[in-house]
Formats: sequence, structure tokens, C-alpha cells
Amino acid sequence: MATRSKKTPKKQYYNIPGLFGIRVIVFQDENKLELRHMLGLPRDKFSRLVNVSVRAIAKVESNKEKVEKLQRNYIEVKRLCQALSEVVNPDCLGDWFYTPNEAFQSRKPVEVIEHGEIDRLWDMVYRLSSGIPG
Repeated sequence: MATRSKKTPKKQYYNIPGLFGIRVIVFQDENKLELRHMLGLPRDKFSRLVNVSVRAIAKVESNKEKVEKLQRNYIEVKRLCQALSEVVNPDCLGDWFYTPNEAFQSRKPVEVIEHGEIDRLWDMVYRLSSGIPG
């Protein structure tokens, strides 16, 4: 007797014209920015992380239209996530950004980013990857 295997839905990716390195993923009939999909964040939380409005994210995801302000912050957070993924479980990153952290005086990493201190997160990545305590 033959068994049927479940087919996993295929993911499709679309580049956003004029935005280098930013793709929209179509998965289970839903369009999401690739990084937002990877982090498993709703639009409102993701918008805080990349410092653009929820409306701007919706515009990019639904119309695949360029939103200038998204480029720099998106790429910076994407690179940070790639670096963090080398030292921690990438499946935890979405929650990690919204969990208070003693290393940042009990502030959430997203708040550190909002205050213009993303360099503190990069310093933490460096310390974790090189085995430096503290």
C-alpha cells in the first residue's frame, strides 16, 4: 500500500524594484517581507524594528512597491539577524527582540534599536561569537 506524503506549500519570492536586498515571500497565499516572515513578527512589531510605519510595510507587501525609508534599516536589521543566527537559535530571534535583557539595563533589544544604539547589539554579537564574557 502506497502512502501519500503531505505537500508543503511552495514559497515564492519577489524582489522589490529599487530596493536592493529586500524580497517579499508569498507563502500560503500571504505576502510578507522575507525578514518579517523569518522572525515571525506581525506588522506592528516589525515596523518598530525597522522604523517605518505599518502602512509602509503593508504597501510593500501588498503592492510590491518601493518605500525609500525601508532600505537602510531593513538591511541593517537583516545583517544583524544573520550575525545573531550564527550564535543563537534563529527561531528565537523574533521573541528575543521583544524580551527585556539584562545586558541592556532590562530594555528590550527593539528599544535599544529605537534609541539609536544598535551598536550595542553588534557588540553583543561580537562578544558571543568570540567567547568574551559579559
